[in-house]
Amino acid sequence: MGRLVHFEIHVDDMGRAKQFYGEVFGWAFEDWSEYAGMPYFGAVTGGANEPGINGALMQRQGPSPEPGQAVNGYACTMGVEDYDSTEAKILENGGKVALPKYALPGMAWQGYYMDTEGNVFGIHQPDVNAK
Repeated sequence: MGRLVHFEIHVDDMGRAKQFYGEVFGWAFEDWSEYAGMPYFGAVTGGANEPGINGALMQRQGPSPEPGQAVNGYACTMGVEDYDSTEAKILENGGKVALPKYALPGMAWQGYYMDTEGNVFGIHQPDVNAK
């Protein structure tokens, strides 16, 4: 079975993207640019003993996504403990709502946002009382 082991988020402005993901989700970054031959920062998204994967921010090699266009790649979703406070951080740090918070009845709260680079991502707070 092929399990997802790494993700890459394509960005226009590396500093802006590092600040956004660092402030909103608490990610740390390691400079792997020398290995990649381009601006490329490994994203440490949690402790080694926590579920989840690490990834990277990489310099975008083509045009940015157009506002309103359909997602034409993968959309990553981050698990959060407090949906509303995470949404507030997203908006305070330059993100925008793409699809407002909605209930996955009996399971979770879900919603989608645009980061400062125009990429769509989701947040997901487990909650058996969601309806």
